[in-house]
Amino acid sequence: MAFAAGVLMGIVSFDIFPEIIEQVQVYHFRSIDVMIALVVGFLVFHILEKTILLHSHSEEHFPSHKHPHVGVFSALALAGHSFMDGVAIGLGFQVNAMIGALIAFAVISHDFTDGMNTVSLMLSHKNTDKQARLFLLLTAITPVLGAISTLFFTVPAYFLFLYLGFFAGFLLYIGASDILPEAHSEHSSYKLIGLTVIGAVFIFVITRLM
Repeated sequence: MAFAAGVLMGIVSFDIFPEIIEQVQVYHFRSIDVMIALVVGFLVFHILEKTILLHSHSEEHFPSHKHPHVGVFSALALAGHSFMDGVAIGLGFQVNAMIGALIAFAVISHDFTDGMNTVSLMLSHKNTDKQARLFLLLTAITPVLGAISTLFFTVPAYFLFLYLGFFAGFLLYIGASDILPEAHSEHSSYKLIGLTVIGAVFIFVITRLM
């Protein structure tokens, strides 16, 4: 997870931002627009995640008030989020193959966390193991469905431009506020710090070679 956090930072810094800069130069888009999209992307996923967590934590303080439908609703929300992750992969490939591949790597890294969250939310709200497995399968399938859906539509260059900013904000959020803290949740070490640096350097080298 420490390595993956560095990878996400590298993708944003060495692949997505250079592509944004190139599109500003080619199409003369306003740079402030994409920065607004970045902040919106960061805040949207921050609000969605914290809203789910706050509701989950409030339920934990009242064990008698735990209801299976709350777990189902939370799992469906995560599945919807995973579907949009798949759409993000497909849109990335509409920009170019390299961005699509790197976004796919970032999404796959993040979706392991989504899977764990799906199961923990289902079980903590008294759903059965079978139900948890079914929703875990749903969360695993929805990114594939989202990516396939982009085969049936294309989007204007300006929308892809804003999408890159929005998704950069999303990657910054999950890297800095989700995956990296989780990597250090048990204990911090120079090894973990080094792995994060290696992850960023790895993407830098890959993008320069390609």
